[in-house]
This record gives sequence, C-alpha cells and structure tokens, in this order.
Amino acid sequence: MTPEAMTSEPNGAGRPSRRASMREVADLAGVAMSSVSRVLSGHPDVSAPMQARVMAAVDQLGYEPDFLAQSLRRGATLSVGFVVGDISNPLIADIACGAESELRQAGYSMLVMNSENDPRMDAAHVRFFESRRVDGLILSLANEQTPETLEALANVDLPFVLIDRELPPRFRVSAVRGDHRNGTREATEALLDLGHRRIALVTGPLEIFPVRERIAGLREAVAARGIPDETIVMTGPLLSAEHGETATEALLALGEPPTAIIAGGNQPLVGCLRALIRHGVRPGRDISLVTCDDVPLAELYDPPISVIDRDTVGLGRTAAELLLRHLRGDEGPRTVILPMVFKLRASCTPAPDR
Repeated sequence: MTPEAMTSEPNGAGRPSRRASMREVADLAGVAMSSVSRVLSGHPDVSAPMQARVMAAVDQLGYEPDFLAQSLRRGATLSVGFVVGDISNPLIADIACGAESELRQAGYSMLVMNSENDPRMDAAHVRFFESRRVDGLILSLANEQTPETLEALANVDLPFVLIDRELPPRFRVSAVRGDHRNGTREATEALLDLGHRRIALVTGPLEIFPVRERIAGLREAVAARGIPDETIVMTGPLLSAEHGETATEALLALGEPPTAIIAGGNQPLVGCLRALIRHGVRPGRDISLVTCDDVPLAELYDPPISVIDRDTVGLGRTAAELLLRHLRGDEGPRTVILPMVFKLRASCTPAPDR
C-alpha cells in the first residue's frame, strides 16, 4: 500500500475519511482480492485465519462494500419498496416499523414512497421501484381500483404483497388484512345492545377494502337483529379529517340525527370531534362515539373513546414475512386475516329514549 493511501485525514472514529477500496483491504491483509470477495460474501470455502485477517483489515480501514456493484453481480439488491397512500397517517408509521424490522433481520433494507392519496402516484411509484431494481414490493395503495395502477401491477415483474387492499381475482397475490367486517360488526352489536338504532358510519371511498368491509359489518349486525335498518353511511373521497368534519356536520343537521357515530379511521375521528365540539355535543353524554384503531387521542380523550382495535405493527410484520417467503421461492399466494376487536369505553352510553 502506498504511503498516500494511508495518510488521508482520519474521521472522528480514527478511520480514513475517504472510502477505502477492496484492493487496499487485500493489500493490508496480504491476500488476493478474490479472497476478500469470498470472505465478504460469506463463501464457505474460507479458512478461519484468512477470514480473521480480512475482517481485521476491513475494520482498520473502515471498508464499506459497494452494494450497488454487488447487487448487479448477484441480480438482487436486498431492498424492498413500500408504497403508502398517506404517510401522514400515524398508523402508517406503526405498519412501516413492523415491516422494516422484519426485513432488516432478513438482511433487506426498505424504501418508502408516499402517494399523498393520489392513485396516479401509486402507479408511478410502482414503476419507479421496478426501475430501481428492488427485489419486491409492499403496497398500501391509495386506491385499489384505479386502471392505471392495475395496469402497472399487471406488468410489474416483481413479487408484491398488499396491506389491507384487495385486487381483482386475476391477480394471484399475497395480502394481509385486518378483519374490519367482524370488528365493525362487534361495535355495532354493542351499540344496538345500548339501544342505539340510528347509527352513522363516517368512512372513506368504496374503492378501498376496509371501507367496504366496515359497511358490510354494520349492516350484517343490524340484519341479524331482524330490525329495520336505520343506519347512515357517509362515504367520502378520502379517509381524512376534512371528510370526518364535513360528514359529522351533515349528520348533526339532520332532522333526526344519529345517536351514535362510528368514525372509520383515526383521521376522520379528528374531524368528527371538531364538529361535535363546535356544536357542544359531548361524546358519552349527548352521543355515543366509536373509532377505528387505538390511537393516543382515543385513549386520552375525555371521556376515552371506544375503539375497533388491531395490531398495526403486526400488520407490517406479516406483510414483510409474506414477501420474504416469495423472495425465498414460495410462489403460492397467501392471504392472512388479522383479528380486530371492539373495546368498549366511556364514550358509548345508552341511547336516549325515543
């Protein structure tokens, strides 16, 4: 090794500040470059003394492998693309943490792209990740029925897994979903037991799986009682605080407003509360209120808000597990349904006499 190669300015850890090369590692260890390559790739035909010498040189020089070059040689990047519909939703952070933790343990990195609830960006992100040669995709799409997105997914040459989404039967794809139907049915049954009949569900667009399942759960619970269906469903373009507020305002303006509201998500919940507070309507006293997912707001609100809860970290972890199975050669599609349970809290009280 030349003197110049060893006299570069050290960084704070005492290592050279510039990037060392594999040639320098080989020279310092006194071995061939092919030996360095075998050690770093985990080749079984490497003696313990050689591995020790090479790793000592790597540590001394602070050598970092060129992952791009390695990926081109082995045809895999050890990276996964994660497309999310709305990264501002705090639940996405839980899901992403679960997925990233599972992938990291398997030696994969995870890259995240946000579609900002714009279905056109879903398709663009899928194509972008494919062009960057990620090994697979995890998808929480803004809209599962947009033709451009379906076309991009039909043409993508990568394994992918859906989170809480459903594609047409021609897509033989793995998915992990929450049991939104059963969770909403349990919540509705609890409200019916409290005497509520005029129950409103504030939810998002029909083009995403959880919305359709929540509506079905609401109506199944009422039908099972053999009573007239007085429920009200308020769909909207987005599962957003703005829609939650607008929908709740419309519900309160009805000649016979609902005695209970189910907010179909933590973001619509914020809008629902804004409208209720503006009109002086107190959950647990003037109206019963339920929300989906046990976010801190639901637990800490006074009174605490009843929730349809699920394991969001587990949702991400399961999606990563399904994708890793595909990356290891398991081609069969699998669908995993994670339970959702209703937690009754003080925001739900008996309906007023009618």
